[in-house]
Amino acid sequence: SLDYALNCQGCHRADGTSTPGSVPALAGSVGRFLRVPGGREFLVRVPGVAQAALDDTALADVLNWILERFDGDDLPRDFVPYAAAEVGRLRPQPLTNVQRVRRELIDTLERAK
Repeated sequence: SLDYALNCQGCHRADGTSTPGSVPALAGSVGRFLRVPGGREFLVRVPGVAQAALDDTALADVLNWILERFDGDDLPRDFVPYAAAEVGRLRPQPLTNVQRVRRELIDTLERAK
């Protein structure tokens, strides 16, 4: 995706492995957030996503591309792709404490195992 390359790849690298020590990997992990309450919203509200210089349709397309490309095997069976309206509703409220929310979601995932 050209939009991924232009807007995300600088931190998340072309292969979704990210920048060690500062930006979490997308590859092999991003889809799991869709398995817990609040995870779907989290992916849109991360400041780098919410504040991306893309319109809602393009951002929804990039999110769907990321999920399929980097963690398609871990998507829930009932996965519904992001739509522009959903992105437009969520992105005006970017998270202020990404690490805390991410940790809470991961803790919920681990308890569900």
